[in-house]
Amino acid sequence: MSITRRRLSPEESRDAALEAARAILLESGPQAVTLKAVSARVGRTHANLLHHFGSAGGLQQALIGMMADRIVGEIADASRRARASDHDPREVVDMTFDAFAQGAGALASWMILSGNTSALDPVLKAIHWLVDELAPDHQFEGPSLQEETLHLVLLALGDALLGAPMAAALGLPRDKARELATKSMAMAHVPPPGCKDSC
Repeated sequence: MSITRRRLSPEESRDAALEAARAILLESGPQAVTLKAVSARVGRTHANLLHHFGSAGGLQQALIGMMADRIVGEIADASRRARASDHDPREVVDMTFDAFAQGAGALASWMILSGNTSALDPVLKAIHWLVDELAPDHQFEGPSLQEETLHLVLLALGDALLGAPMAAALGLPRDKARELATKSMAMAHVPPPGCKDSC
């Protein structure tokens, strides 16, 4: 009995490849995200992936773009919830740190160190969208939303790459960087003296 495989649309084929690439990234690290590994995982030909992505670098850039879009969408939702209530800013911090810890930080760093200087373009574009989306609701004195975002992203990226060994070397709890980021965000959203909510 022969098993016929359903023909995927170009979009479905591309999405399946990106999901497989993400799984490989999480399992084995950025250096393992190759056209050969992804084609084997999804049961497609190397030529099929070349058609969609052009090269391994193109596949990796599409992957980081997909991850960035998901991440900033989730962070935007969490930020809106935090601004609409007394919601703990730790949710935004954890989502940002988790995103970089779960592959995005390592992939972006590895691509840049491998000479792919445009690797962060999708991340930067997504973050720019996030800041534009949230800026109209930023009603607090103190750091601008751009400054808050810069601080949070750099902390999250640094923590993804060096957080565990640095915390251990300094005798600090592993989540100390998250704690510091949360404290910084909370302080940035305290209304100035004499203001009940915002001025």
